[in-house]
Amino acid sequence: MQTIMFDIMETSQSQDFDEKRSMQLIHEMLQVSKSKFQSDGILMIVWGWIMTIHYLLSFVLGNSNLTNQLRHGIKYVITGLIFIGFAYTLFYILKQRKKVQTYIGVSLRYVWVAMFFSLVLVNVIQFRVLNEINFELQHPIFMVIIAFAIVVTGGILRYKLIVFGGVAFALLALISSHLPLNNQLLLESIAWLIAFVIPGHILYSKRNR
Repeated sequence: MQTIMFDIMETSQSQDFDEKRSMQLIHEMLQVSKSKFQSDGILMIVWGWIMTIHYLLSFVLGNSNLTNQLRHGIKYVITGLIFIGFAYTLFYILKQRKKVQTYIGVSLRYVWVAMFFSLVLVNVIQFRVLNEINFELQHPIFMVIIAFAIVVTGGILRYKLIVFGGVAFALLALISSHLPLNNQLLLESIAWLIAFVIPGHILYSKRNR
């Protein structure tokens, strides 16, 4: 009888120890992922500024009487910024391949890749159903999908700042759905500033602390 009780107590203690070890391991993995994400915050900064400027310039184009030459110049600037963003992102990803990859980091990569293809599918479905792209509908839907990815990222990493940014992004998407396209572009510019630029700078500044 004593032997059985001892075995039960030993098993219980072993389970408690395993649970503590598991929780500690998860916590350590999360901290490593957070540290790496703080370094990856440079991508949030880059794309945050690119998209903020992109939508702000697009808003200006739609609400100003500019010469054709100036309009073409602004469009070239927008295209150039996006090209630079993709080039830098590819360079950064290739550079990071040699470094340690965490399970959470890989999971987040799937979230953002899935988000990108979801945006593409929205346009495909719109064109299939409407035979055109309704940009007044497209922008709020895009913003909701992006907001979802932001909130999931913040939730996985336990970053409240990113979660709040995603919620703000979603609320601005809802507001923009009541506005004409030109005003939607202004709100989208503000959304990228709130959800990407500000958190990105804050996280990146903490990378060496």
